[in-house]
Amino acid sequence: MSRDSGDSNRSGRGGNDGRSHRENGRRPSGSSRDRRGSQGSRGSKGGRDGDRRDGDRRGGRSSDRGDRADRRKPLNLQPGAPLPRWVREEITRSTPKDRRDAALSELVSGLEAFADERYRQAATSLRKAKSLSPRAATVREILGLSAYNIEAWEEALRELRTFRRITGETMHMAVELDCLRALGRDGDIGKTFELFLELGGDRDAEDEARVVYASHLLDQGRIADAWRVIKPGRLVNRAPAAALRRWAVAARVAAASGDAEAAGKILSAIRREDSDLEWLPELERELGL
Repeated sequence: MSRDSGDSNRSGRGGNDGRSHRENGRRPSGSSRDRRGSQGSRGSKGGRDGDRRDGDRRGGRSSDRGDRADRRKPLNLQPGAPLPRWVREEITRSTPKDRRDAALSELVSGLEAFADERYRQAATSLRKAKSLSPRAATVREILGLSAYNIEAWEEALRELRTFRRITGETMHMAVELDCLRALGRDGDIGKTFELFLELGGDRDAEDEARVVYASHLLDQGRIADAWRVIKPGRLVNRAPAAALRRWAVAARVAAASGDAEAAGKILSAIRREDSDLEWLPELERELGL
């Protein structure tokens, strides 16, 4: 079972023009089931009008280099797949001996439910795992992502922040931002984005964080600020899914600023990369292009 849910940053089945970050919640970091294509738009107040859940987690903080190498290996999220060694070792290190078997059992149940997108059931199992092994990063991560997918924003935010404190990983900070956005905590959104820039992350994590923050700024009518955050740079070929979501928000911001030419250029680049994106028709209708 992959640790790339989120996701990290775990995502999945198509959907968002980048107006929110719901996709960043479906894939545990390292997940072999790539749900990055899915994105949906939640709008400024939370609430689903699309399905954008994705996340990605590549490696964790550890004093052991071998353990870090293991953590970067994709997790297999297919039902019945065995837990990777590093997950078992994490439970062993962080859990009293008399609770380990029970914690592993609940974790496996939660991962299998998460893989099947049965997020409420996943959250139930993972809450039990958390009670048995509260210091296990994988438990806190996937519980946070499960909570995110059932729109339990406070719980998702709390668990993913705990995951970040345990591991030092920033891959799910876009999901944190989207939870804050859903909760209407406008003052904390900018602070969290600045913290992400300070801590750093990989390119996908940065693109996802910029998608959420720029969408928030656009909702606030701060168009120039949104452009500074989201401007896409070169519209390169073979762009990853996170970059396409960034381009989608950039097109929306360009259109909002009255620059139809720039919006059209960005939209053409998205079409060139993948004309079958689930969220593309909605973006085209919004832009009128």
